[in-house]
Amino acid sequence: MDPANIARQLLISALPVLIAITFHEVSHGLVANKLGDPTAKMLGRLTLNPIAHIDIFGTILLPFILIVATHGKFVFGYAKPVPINPMNFKDPKRDMAISAAAGPITNFILAFLSFLVLRGVIVPAAAFVSPSLVETVFRPLAMIFTSSIVINVILAVFNMIPIPPLDGGRVLTGFLPLRQAATFSRIEPYGFIIVIILLYTGIADAFITPFIRFFLRLFKVYY
Repeated sequence: MDPANIARQLLISALPVLIAITFHEVSHGLVANKLGDPTAKMLGRLTLNPIAHIDIFGTILLPFILIVATHGKFVFGYAKPVPINPMNFKDPKRDMAISAAAGPITNFILAFLSFLVLRGVIVPAAAFVSPSLVETVFRPLAMIFTSSIVINVILAVFNMIPIPPLDGGRVLTGFLPLRQAATFSRIEPYGFIIVIILLYTGIADAFITPFIRFFLRLFKVYY
């Protein structure tokens, strides 16, 4: 992938990645605050300013590495997790699951809104403007909103892998009986190692790729 294409892909993906991870994290904090935990609010994390949520590796280096390594076909990133103290909840197990689910749900909403703008505004409007305007304005906009759909779907599906500390693991914990939930939660310190192994061996890919493709087809994106 030549430097010009890398730069173009970064420009196309940078804004959708920042919006996706910022809204993902803020939604966790907003729902937690609504359920009785003001930790994120007190630490200034209920802000849409992406600087407050940027993780040097997850937000900057990882997306760049993936763009180069996959020739722009796969982009993924993450932000600094919003701090949540479940002890502030009325029902810690249930409310933690609700707070965790807020992130992926928000990403699906962002993907749907991007789809509406793309198919309801950009594509129809492009038929009424000059070819030069299509190339300089509408095509780049279409690529940005398509990228937003892909990034938000990937972020939502990936985070729903049922292994803590991913959101799916915390949602699953909320549905398990108390004793089983406590046992399951003990794997959280090793959760990312397990996820990396599953990704490296291709096991995770076999499970999450069909879901990613299913949702992208719903949004008429063929990936």
